Amino acid sequence: MDIPAPVLDSMQRTLQSYEASARDYDAIVADHPPPEIEDALRRMVACMPAGGSVLEVGSGTGRDADFVESLGVIVRRTDATQAFLDLQAERGRQGALLNVVTDPLGGPYDAILAMAVLIHVDRAQIAPVLRKVFDALAPGGVFLAGMRIGEGETNGDYQTVYWDRDLFAAQLAAAGLRLDWERQWIGREDVRWASFLACRPPG
Repeated sequence: MDIPAPVLDSMQRTLQSYEASARDYDAIVADHPPPEIEDALRRMVACMPAGGSVLEVGSGTGRDADFVESLGVIVRRTDATQAFLDLQAERGRQGALLNVVTDPLGGPYDAILAMAVLIHVDRAQIAPVLRKVFDALAPGGVFLAGMRIGEGETNGDYQTVYWDRDLFAAQLAAAGLRLDWERQWIGREDVRWASFLACRPPG
C-alpha cells in the first residue's frame, strides 16, 4: 500500500504521543466498559459462534478485551503502541504489535473490534483499511467500530478524524460490509460517538 509521507508522519506523531501518555491514559480508564460500549460489545459477541475469535485493533489498556473474553470468546489483542502492550503484559495479558494501516490483519476472524481506533486513521486511508477488515473476516463475521461523529479533524500531537454518520456508513457499504446496528451517545467533553456493527455477508 502506497501511503503518502505526510500521512505516515502524522500517524507517527500520534503513536509517539500514545507511547508517552499510555500510563496516564491507563490511570483514567475505568476497569469496566461504560454502558454504551458494553452494550455494543455484547451485541458483537451475540453474533459470534461460542468460543469464536476476535481481532481487537488498538487494544489500549485491554479493558474491553477483558470484558469480551468474559463473554466466552477468544481475543487476539493488538496495538500499534508498545507502551500499551507493556501495560497489559504487567497484568498477564499478552498482545502483539499491529498497525491497522500498514500491517496485514491475518484471519479469518469471527469478529474484528476497533473502538476509538479508526478515529486516528487518515480519512483517505479509511477505504483501504475497511477493505482489509472485510478480507480478514470470515463469511458472516462482524465488525464493531467506535467513531467520533462530526466534521473536520485535529492534527496536533494526536490526529483525530471526525466522521459524518452517513459518510462512514457509506464507507462500510463500499467495503462490502452490511450495517446491522448502530448507537450514538455523548462521551467526555461532550464528544458525540457512535458504535457501528457491520457484517460481512455469508457466502
